[in-house]
Amino acid sequence: MAYDFDSVISRRQTGASKWDTLKERFGREDVLPMWVADMDFASPPCVQQALIERAQHGVYGYAVRTDEYFESIMGWMKNRHGWTIERDWIASATGVVPALTLIVQAFTEEGDGVLIQPPVYYPFKRVIQAWDRKVIENPLVYRDGQYEIDFADLEEKAKQAKVMFLCSPHNPVGRVWREDELRRIGEICLRHQVMVVADEIHADLVYPGYRHIPFASLSEAFAASSITCAAPSKTFNLAGLNTAYTVIPNAALKARYEQMAAKASMGSINVFGVHAMAAAYREGGPWLDELIAYLEGNLRFLKEFVAQKLPELQVVEPQGTYLVWVDCRRLGFAKEELDRFLVHEAGLAFDEGHLFGDEGVGFQRINIACPRSLLEQGLNQLHDAVERVVRARV
Repeated sequence: MAYDFDSVISRRQTGASKWDTLKERFGREDVLPMWVADMDFASPPCVQQALIERAQHGVYGYAVRTDEYFESIMGWMKNRHGWTIERDWIASATGVVPALTLIVQAFTEEGDGVLIQPPVYYPFKRVIQAWDRKVIENPLVYRDGQYEIDFADLEEKAKQAKVMFLCSPHNPVGRVWREDELRRIGEICLRHQVMVVADEIHADLVYPGYRHIPFASLSEAFAASSITCAAPSKTFNLAGLNTAYTVIPNAALKARYEQMAAKASMGSINVFGVHAMAAAYREGGPWLDELIAYLEGNLRFLKEFVAQKLPELQVVEPQGTYLVWVDCRRLGFAKEELDRFLVHEAGLAFDEGHLFGDEGVGFQRINIACPRSLLEQGLNQLHDAVERVVRARV
């Protein structure tokens, strides 16, 4: 490989949420963090160089969206996903979750229903409830080790909703939705006048054999009644640089979104983020290709380890994202007991499945975007704890 994904980079005492909040989040500092969705890899060299050059300028005043900003987004969407978007469709966001907050405020009223598909990224529910909207759930169906959409239930639930948060690819279960599935979602939402908000932040992280399809690219009708939330943050490990954006083809919807952003004083952008994103989108493709190959190797290592040494677990194989949803129910722990076991016996910090909804009880989300040596260390710690605690009681 031309790029190094094996080196372990110390992130402690760098203000990294993933590593420096373990005591507050899990009650212990001596756990291996494999939870929050950022990577333990350095960002691409082209990004590092762009940031160095911008830092050397020495003046870091208020930033605006340059031609380079817009062209990098349009070029990436066209070249990577085959989606031709226009400059006027792009609106900035400090992050995808802040964008969802603006959307809830701009397009719904108190008591309106917002539809989600649990087990799903837990800030979805938090944002909806924070603004006194009603959470409408269309739970995914777990069948034969994979997740599917219950379309009959979606048809009924859509009648109660004004907006749908579509996680595509899905976090945490890793589904990359097929074209026929996306079309059925879109048709149902059109029938019931539900605006689709597609969180496509993991769009670039798809494994061979699968293809991410931007929801809004499928038809003019879908584009006109949807908002796409995107960012290079997961792709290139830029989460701290506030590089998210929205793509809103409908001019009236875009104006309403930007009006709410101005009202909330959330229209500014990060001076370093602009340059990091442009460099990543312009030059980062080869790095991303190697990253996906490395992640695929990590996933293969995880699956083989579990099959050979942890048969009590079932890996829900992701089609996309670097997050792996693991069924731990055969370990025999109750909800809180499983959390305590992983932290205090295995020394591991995963994202607890129940955070993603009741459907996630007994599951854990594992972030495999780390050097393979750390993944191996974590899995060995888990194996030793299972051997010591679970198998010893049988």
